[in-house]
Amino acid sequence: MSGDNHHYCILMAGGAGRRFWPVSRENRPKQFIPIRDLGSTFLRHTFDKFAKVVPVENILVTTTERYTGMVREILPELAPENLIVEPYIRDTAPCLTYATYKLFLRDPEATVVVSPADHLIRDTRIFMMSISHALRYAARHDELIVLGTVPTRPDTNFGYIQIVPGSDGEKPPFKVKTFTEKPDAELARVFVESGEFLWNAGIFIWNVRTAREEIEKCMPLLASQFEGWQKALDTPREKKFIDKVYGGCQRQSIAYGMLEKTRRARVYPAKFRWDDIGEWQTYYDMVEEKDPAGNVLQGEVVIPGDSRNTLFLTTTKNKVLAVQGLDSFMVIDTDDVLFICPKDANTYKNFLSVVGDKLPEKYK
Repeated sequence: MSGDNHHYCILMAGGAGRRFWPVSRENRPKQFIPIRDLGSTFLRHTFDKFAKVVPVENILVTTTERYTGMVREILPELAPENLIVEPYIRDTAPCLTYATYKLFLRDPEATVVVSPADHLIRDTRIFMMSISHALRYAARHDELIVLGTVPTRPDTNFGYIQIVPGSDGEKPPFKVKTFTEKPDAELARVFVESGEFLWNAGIFIWNVRTAREEIEKCMPLLASQFEGWQKALDTPREKKFIDKVYGGCQRQSIAYGMLEKTRRARVYPAKFRWDDIGEWQTYYDMVEEKDPAGNVLQGEVVIPGDSRNTLFLTTTKNKVLAVQGLDSFMVIDTDDVLFICPKDANTYKNFLSVVGDKLPEKYK
């Protein structure tokens, strides 16, 4: 374990995980589900990785009211004051504005790494070195650092960051030229082939003083909705105050609201292996153990027949999953849902949107 006492981590664990349906449900999203290849939940995995970089007592978790019990169940060592509870999901801009103001009250000298709670992080040693270096840099510079990873494929599920070409020998972090959110397949291919773009890992590092200044400069409406936070947060009035703030907040991402507008954004290229396991195609890619035909077989008894490049996953016991002749599909079997769909990400998203509109509430 490590860490400067002014180094903190904020893990965002309030998402609904809809693209991981039918395993991820509204009442227990993917960050709280045990993942076989991790040997734990995503939340536990991410918490343990960051606990190697900052003191455990300096890790904060944001979530919504309905998931607080699951956070406490998975992270019993989390201090009660380190659980930041949002009344509703309003995306990352309101979430991080709330967390930034809370942390600023606690420690105005804080430097923080912000991360979703459902990422897969490999290469622990390189991860620790990268985050520690970025934290030290951000503590001394009034800049907003975004972690970028080298793309391994033209993936349309990730955001991309274009780096301003620097001089030879220039050291990171680098200036940001453009942010692009989830491009189409052709544009993603152009980005990857150009060598000028990194995946936006959704991991941010900054000192809270700079974050506060840029929130108030780039998102003045949102900042005005938090007016009075200095006297309300960390008092008995906090819940009532936050309920009112969130009642008037629009959904907005921190990338769109602040990072695309600020002049202080910098990107730090990270060399550790990383994946945002946002949907089943990425999960299939993540799993290293595949049969000779490229199938992922996860379940008590799975018989793939002559299927190829297909994800077979069943969470039910005392049940055989037997399929013949599929190519590049996903077969997800739970106690109450059998979901079969081509593994292509766009087909999956389109199909899922249709399914979602027709689902009875108890299956969502």
